[in-house]
Amino acid sequence: MKRRQFIQSNLGSGLLFAAHDAVQSATPASGLYWRDTTFSGLGTTLSIRAAHADAQALALALQRARQVVAHVEDEMSLFRPNSKLSQLNQTGVLHRPSPELLHVLQLSQRVAQQSRGAFDVTVQPLWQLYAQAQQVGRLPRPEEVAKAQRFVGWQHLQVSATQVSLAKPGMGVSLNGVAQGYAADLVRASLSRDGVAHALINTGEWSSIGLADGQRPWILSVSDPRAADQWLARVAMNGLSIATSADDQCTFSDDRKHHHIFNPHTGYSPLDIASVTVAAPTCAMADALTKVLFVGGYERSLQIAKSWGVSALVVQKNGEWKASHSLPRVAGS
Repeated sequence: MKRRQFIQSNLGSGLLFAAHDAVQSATPASGLYWRDTTFSGLGTTLSIRAAHADAQALALALQRARQVVAHVEDEMSLFRPNSKLSQLNQTGVLHRPSPELLHVLQLSQRVAQQSRGAFDVTVQPLWQLYAQAQQVGRLPRPEEVAKAQRFVGWQHLQVSATQVSLAKPGMGVSLNGVAQGYAADLVRASLSRDGVAHALINTGEWSSIGLADGQRPWILSVSDPRAADQWLARVAMNGLSIATSADDQCTFSDDRKHHHIFNPHTGYSPLDIASVTVAAPTCAMADALTKVLFVGGYERSLQIAKSWGVSALVVQKNGEWKASHSLPRVAGS
């Protein structure tokens, strides 16, 4: 899946990540070593900026963080034919799922139930249909969408510690709507265990530890989905995780009416929203809830966010946007 960054780090001096594995010396004031690292994974370019009192410990912490992401890919990537998720989709059953995969599937099922199916990881048959039609230069016909939709339904995904199974042949699971956020949560936990004092984590979605440069809050700029070099608002993370979904991250039609976010109840993409940014205590939840708000529609989006105890910024297709009062926006944005 092609993903374009819709949130940019902003420390008042341009883009944050300009070098691979760049190391800065410890500053006398803080006694911290800072390191920037960028790498590929989860279908996008990932980056971490982190600080530690020990340069060698910092290098090891970042190495372990990258291993965490690699493990998530081994478990949940559709891009890897031997991943556990790919095995589930190929055979319809997976015995003894890992704790990480089990956690994400159980979380996904809870969100699906509480959102009345607005979030549904079993939309993979729709994704496959649209991708195949795009390869031959067309959109799926209504009867094709209706046929694929018969294989969509979170109620038919059975999840337990001993086995995960798909009740219907032809079903498939995609964790693209939650795995990047979950990876950010795991990286954050890994870095914290390794004594990292401050970090900004970008796995396609965003999480953080401590403060930017050890002094100021981490601040992200939310880009305009119709002009990615312009931003709509600046948001202080303040311990929150932030995720964005937008209608041109992966589109099946030039007018962006058909894209990678599906309404599981209709088989088509929601009509009125261009992008959703959610700030939540965990990145996995922020990631999943961007889809819930997309499907819920522009008018109800902030009400839905409030009901989940999160804040959001939602952009309508005509360019108008609104944000929750509780979203920690930086003054002047």
